[in-house]
Amino acid sequence: MSIKEKILNGDFSDLLYSRNEKNYVHPSNIAKIFTEIPFDYALQAFQALSASDQAIVFTYLDNFLQKNILKSISPKGQGRILNELSSDDRIIFFSSLKSLEQTHFINLLNEKNKDDLQTALGYSTNSVARIMNTDVATIHQEITIADAIEHLKNNHKDDETANVIYVVATNNTLIDDIPVRRLVLNNTDKKITDILDGFCPSLTITETKEDAVEKFKQYDRVVLPVVNAENILLGVVTIDDILDVEEQANTREIQKIGGVEELDYPYVETPFFELLKKRASWLVILFLGEMLTATAMGYFDGEIEKAVVLALFVPLIISSGGNSGSQAATLIIRAMALKEIGLKDWWYVMRREILSGLSLGVMLGTIGLIRIAVWQNLHWYDYGQHWFLLAVTIFFSLIGIVMWGTFSGSMIPIVLKKCKIDPATSSAPFVATLVDVTGLVIYFTIASIILKGTIL
Repeated sequence: MSIKEKILNGDFSDLLYSRNEKNYVHPSNIAKIFTEIPFDYALQAFQALSASDQAIVFTYLDNFLQKNILKSISPKGQGRILNELSSDDRIIFFSSLKSLEQTHFINLLNEKNKDDLQTALGYSTNSVARIMNTDVATIHQEITIADAIEHLKNNHKDDETANVIYVVATNNTLIDDIPVRRLVLNNTDKKITDILDGFCPSLTITETKEDAVEKFKQYDRVVLPVVNAENILLGVVTIDDILDVEEQANTREIQKIGGVEELDYPYVETPFFELLKKRASWLVILFLGEMLTATAMGYFDGEIEKAVVLALFVPLIISSGGNSGSQAATLIIRAMALKEIGLKDWWYVMRREILSGLSLGVMLGTIGLIRIAVWQNLHWYDYGQHWFLLAVTIFFSLIGIVMWGTFSGSMIPIVLKKCKIDPATSSAPFVATLVDVTGLVIYFTIASIILKGTIL
């Protein structure tokens, strides 16, 4: 019987685990099970854990479940869990709370944790301070490796921040960092100063989470120290929190590109009406935009009345423009997010996308022209005696509309970035709607020029 099945049967014995036991279950696996079962069973199972295990498992739960569990246990239990959390996990949890919730839970912390938390919350929500762990393993450079190891054993607990040891001066100024392997693989009689390499990349407390992600990639580190303007060591940021930051950023971007407001909780845990609200606003905006399509077609109703055959190709025309625009927007938004291109590259991007639009337009236009010719000559459909001019109209319309789509899709994100607006808001649906409306104008303008004096 699986652990999940045992929990549902009221058997919580396999949750009382130890790292030294054969039946040890990683806390992330326990947390995953809690998200898959009804909340009442998850709460009972959580309360069956030991006090220390509760704090460990709590860090692996999603924010929605964390809040619900805390609200369902006693204030004493709430305080015990919150005080047991590592400082970075505590900051991340409190950052997700609303003001009234923060006030309630802060009062459950001991004085040290409360002071550290309030200091961290004083920084911007996008600052590295919001993911910083203040529990840091430090030593001085004048001592031997043997003394350093003994000092660490007596003054630091076994956790993720102990993978890298930081060498500091007496005023806690950061000097260098030492991976634990360097302590283990060197003669214990050596002094710490003898094994320093003099290279210690760091983050400043004012840098953003996005800056931190870039530095982790640049230096290929699993932990980076955080310092203030005077190079005083304040804490560290670890790779697990950076992975969470990257995942959240990617999720926000994908949701915006899809034309949805950012969700506060995972999809399956977002209340139905909240989900409607997040989706409805963009849909209404896009719908109002698409209404301009009807206006545009109304302006050309004379042409449509004279040549009804033109209306047959409207879906083909506007979808091609919208698709090309969506492609370009997606490529440029992602390239900007990865810092492959910046605002200064707008001219390069514009030239590249116009050329791409021209090439793609010729390709699609040729297919459209051939399609009309084949259908006409095989008598699958009669486009009339001026079918060739109609085919030429479709050919040039597709070139113009696809070029306009790639141009719009590539430039709108850059313009938004220049205006300090998230480029991801130039979602694919937004670009498609814009190109739909303007595409009709391009199509009927070209048709009126080429077909004038024939069917128009």
